[in-house]
Amino acid sequence: MKNSSDILIVGGGLNGPALALALAQTGHSVTVIDALPKVALKDEGFDGRGYALALASKRLLNRIGVWQHVADKAQPMLEIKASDGHAGEGPAPFFIHFDHTEIEDGPMGYMVEDRFLRRAFQQAMEDAPRITTVNGRRVVAQAPDQSGVTLTLDDGAELRGRMLVGSDGRKSGTAARAGIKRTGWDYGQTALVCAIEHEKPHHGIAHQFFMPAGPLAILPLPGNRSSIVWSEKTETAEAIQGLSDADYIAALKPRFGDFLGEISLAGKRFTYPLNLTLANSFIGDRMALIGDAAHGMHPIAGQGLNAGLRDVGALAEVLTEATRRGEDIGSSLVLDRYQQWRRFDTATLALATDTFNKLFSNDNPLLRLGRDIGMGLAGAVPGLRRGFMREAAGLTGDLPRLLQGKPI
Repeated sequence: MKNSSDILIVGGGLNGPALALALAQTGHSVTVIDALPKVALKDEGFDGRGYALALASKRLLNRIGVWQHVADKAQPMLEIKASDGHAGEGPAPFFIHFDHTEIEDGPMGYMVEDRFLRRAFQQAMEDAPRITTVNGRRVVAQAPDQSGVTLTLDDGAELRGRMLVGSDGRKSGTAARAGIKRTGWDYGQTALVCAIEHEKPHHGIAHQFFMPAGPLAILPLPGNRSSIVWSEKTETAEAIQGLSDADYIAALKPRFGDFLGEISLAGKRFTYPLNLTLANSFIGDRMALIGDAAHGMHPIAGQGLNAGLRDVGALAEVLTEATRRGEDIGSSLVLDRYQQWRRFDTATLALATDTFNKLFSNDNPLLRLGRDIGMGLAGAVPGLRRGFMREAAGLTGDLPRLLQGKPI
């Protein structure tokens, strides 16, 4: 085949490029197929979308040469405050407060705008000679065989690789073509996402306010701006999204409160339906799934991208070690190591976020009393509190070397 690489990656969002960069550093040739045209990836306008990157994820980005492009645009999250309550009534008396000074590793995480992160990945890939990108094309067929896999694109072109990685989202075509089914359910909730400008400084503090309809996350961006992820019942969210900008802010204010002074909309408004979806297998014939293609979960814990980057670190490590041992990187023996590493951890995280959402997204008085007492205890016991902080920073569990800040 004329166009051949060691690894073919379908999906040019964030996880796919991260894996490409990690693998290119260890000597693999990689082709990334992205359905979006390259011009769409270079939009410099502020639209309000951002990502909460755990400390471990920041370490991986630093190792693969991306962090240097966004470091001066990142907002450290120095504290996290989580509380329970009703819109317009203020928080309950019991809450959790995490302060990064209680752990030795530095800020628990960073907020980085989507526009900067995507451009940083594009720049890093353009600078990597072992990475080829194919933009504006869709995969229409994949055919694995004993020695590799052939992809057919919508323009008839064929690409050949020793193995295939699906990083193409919750409705992954890569998984579907491999016959991998999914397990999951809809939450009946929709996330309203935007950015706001506020009168007072946020001091690097992230807030999570749990309300009966769903959580409201207020995440600090550089300057007097914050990113909002506001979950509501789908019918309510659709009605709010249909409001004018002024009425949208009027609906947000009683939920948001006045602790940051006057607020106004900054950038565009987005909505995302919320569901849980897990691939029944993370691997197939000469194929592996990462990120949302493998697992899509509720944003209540802000772990979507961070869980995907754990996949990236694990798969890059498994494939690199297999190459060094002279193994066939597309063999089921090699790919099963990746699945064993990531599937249980991911299923546990998905179950935890699902349970957490069900526990907090209701107004049952007994449940509310129990969770408020639980939050109070978790915030009052130093060892428990630090454990939660290390979890939030992505420092627990069987961490891939890249997320430890070490080379593979």
